Order: sequence, then structure tokens, then C-alpha cells
Amino acid sequence: AAENGKQVSVLVELKARFDEEHNIAWAKMLERSGCHVIYGLVGLKTHSKITLVVRREEDGIRRYVHLGTGNYNDTTAKLYTDMGLLTCSEAIGEDATAVFNMLSGYSEPANWNKLSLAPLWLRDRFMTMIHRETVNAKNGEPAHIVAKMNSLCDPGLIAALYEASAAGVKIELIIRGICSLKVGIPGVSENITVRSIVGTYLEHSRIYYFLNGGEEEIYLASADWMPRNLDRRVEILFPIENEQLKKEVMHVLQIQLQDTIKAQVKQPDGTYEKVDRRGKAALCAQEYFMKYAKDLNKQQEDTVQSRVFIPEEPMEEDDKG
Repeated sequence: AAENGKQVSVLVELKARFDEEHNIAWAKMLERSGCHVIYGLVGLKTHSKITLVVRREEDGIRRYVHLGTGNYNDTTAKLYTDMGLLTCSEAIGEDATAVFNMLSGYSEPANWNKLSLAPLWLRDRFMTMIHRETVNAKNGEPAHIVAKMNSLCDPGLIAALYEASAAGVKIELIIRGICSLKVGIPGVSENITVRSIVGTYLEHSRIYYFLNGGEEEIYLASADWMPRNLDRRVEILFPIENEQLKKEVMHVLQIQLQDTIKAQVKQPDGTYEKVDRRGKAALCAQEYFMKYAKDLNKQQEDTVQSRVFIPEEPMEEDDKG
């Protein structure tokens, strides 16, 4: 794009784990191509995944934004499961512009429309949403949290989850790796379940669901619930607001919560045990979604192959105007 005359700015995180040398090479290549390469903010690792494309179209300027839970990395893309959102929402477009302005050294925005960023705003956002479920439960309303992430070890968020559980909030956690939260503590964490899914692919997406008194909210993020993500990195939390997309994300959570093959459930003593499959159908979430993706791809291919373009017949003499 830069070689074709487009203005291109790229943030390359040189501290990316296992990828420093590769990223340095890419940064040099991008600079040679005419891109403006920046390297993030001093003292903070940029862990967010965001792309902004600004186009002049017939009806004016339009911004296209991609936000993801996974790296823009062609190697890990083959091994990790992740989710992303591609949108031309004006509100998210404004926020995305503000993100790049901030990372480029300009001032932060007065307010954010849709996005929440670490290290300044994201922790408070999570605490607020957990506390809202706690208040709803104390008021006798249904309250529910489902969170999927890589790791959970932030003391503040764990304490908030304990408080929510004690108030009666149903909390279902899908955590592949480290989990410092203890389940099954009487009066503290009896309403919390933790499961880990380790399969063919590395579970890498971060999904956060809050019942919110029936006005369900679903978010994707680049951040886990860890101090390093919330306090020492640039991370982004973004909402899924389209109703069809919300259903698709919830479907992912529901299938993972029903996994009886690869899932293991955390016990009060800190050990993990396989799901008790008695009376339950055998279900492997990753195999389910692999088949789902293949079936969806085949449907799209069949649709393309079934298209028939019929050439217009020559007009008869009598039909000519």
C-alpha cells in the first residue's frame, strides 16, 4: 500500500515474546517500503491487535476497523483459536483513530465511545461490570458472568469475583492456563466453576459475557485478567453489538461449556478432573467448530459454483426500437 502511494503507519512491538528478531526485520522492511513505523509507548508493551483503514468513498470518508484477540502472525494463526471483529462503525472508527493518535505520541481522547484500553481504563471497566452483576444479584435479579481467557491471576478481579459469587452471581470461567482463583470455598466461591480446554489448537480468544439484567453485553479483548495485561500493557476491550454476532459468540461459549472430551474441571483442592460424562453426550468443542467451519466453507463454495451467467440473446428485428 505504501509503495502505491497510500499513507501507512505501522506499530511494531519489538518486545513480542519469541518474535523479537522477526519483528525487527519486518520493521526495517516496512520502513524501506515507505511506511511510518512506530514502536509503541515507553515502558508499556503493546499487546492490542488493531487495524484501521481510512478510505475516501463516494459518500465521504469511511473508516474500517479490525479488532482481534490474536496476533497478526501467520505462524500462530495456524495453531491458535481466536476471534475478531471487522466493522465500519463510526463510533469504533473514532476510537480506533484515537488509539493510533495516542500510540503515535498525540494526546489521549477526552472520552471513548466503545473501546476500553489498558493500562488506564480497562481494569475499572471490568470491575464496574462485575460489580453491576453483584448488585443485581443482591437485589434478587438474575446475574450471570461467563469469561473465557488464557489466565486469571489478578488479585483485585479475583476478589471481585468472590464477592459476586457470595452475592449469588452464577460465574462460569473457561481458563486454559493459570487460574489462581479457588473454587468451592463455602460462602465465597460456591457459585464459580472453572474449566480448562486443551486440544489440537491453543485456546487463545478472550470473551467476556455479562447478563446485565437481561440487557446482555458481550465483549472480546486482547487482555487476560492478569496484572501485566491490565497495568503494564496496551490492551483493548471491544463490544459485540450486532445481534447475530452476539448469538455466534454465545454459541462458542455454550459449546465450550458443554465439552465433555477435552475439558477438565477445577476442584476445590486445586486439581483438575475430566468431566463426568455419565448421561452426557460426547462433545469435543474444537472438533465441533472445525466441522462447523468446513461445512460453512462448503456452503459458500457451493453457492459460488451454482451461479449461472446466461448471456443475453440477440434481439429479433421486430424487437428493435
